[in-house]
Amino acid sequence: MNTARDLLLITLDPEHGAPADQGALSLALAGGELIDLMSVEAVAVPGERVVPGLAPSQDDDMLSQAVSSLVREQPYELVDDWLWRRGRGLAAEYVTRLRAEGLVARKPHRSMPARLMPGRPETLASAARRAAVARWEEGEPVLQALAAALRRGDESAVDASGLPDPVVTVLAAVGGAELELEAERQRRSVENAAFDNIWRGA
Repeated sequence: MNTARDLLLITLDPEHGAPADQGALSLALAGGELIDLMSVEAVAVPGERVVPGLAPSQDDDMLSQAVSSLVREQPYELVDDWLWRRGRGLAAEYVTRLRAEGLVARKPHRSMPARLMPGRPETLASAARRAAVARWEEGEPVLQALAAALRRGDESAVDASGLPDPVVTVLAAVGGAELELEAERQRRSVENAAFDNIWRGA
């Protein structure tokens, strides 16, 4: 099981997904990876730091890559720092891999050829998609919480009932990072608008 892959498949699913900013999605994918690594004891999250544990072999190349990128020197890495560092470009990398596996494809724009306007990637019928949808429809709490944080960028959207404290820590960090990303995006929008007004002589 790879929570990040399932989250991406759900996000790109035309029936269950919703548009998501690539940066926000990357942060959520990094959170999903960290939670999966905790489940196999590859890491522990006592407090707010990512402490490397065992290094079990992974069936998934992306999770193997995540394990190899862990900071293994004390005082170790903060969860927030992991999300931003590991998340950099992560959504695009996952999409590339899933396209290579035949799990997603870009939906052509209605009025233009695919080579000119490739459109948004969407999931294709596959066993992986069916498994992700089943997990989603069963209401699996980690997947639901990551999707809620992604869609609303709000820690209050995270349903942490019954989840272990380290998982709650990661989910809350994802929600906080999404809020921070949105605040930065709004700040830049305001600055750009102000610059445009100055340029026009307003």
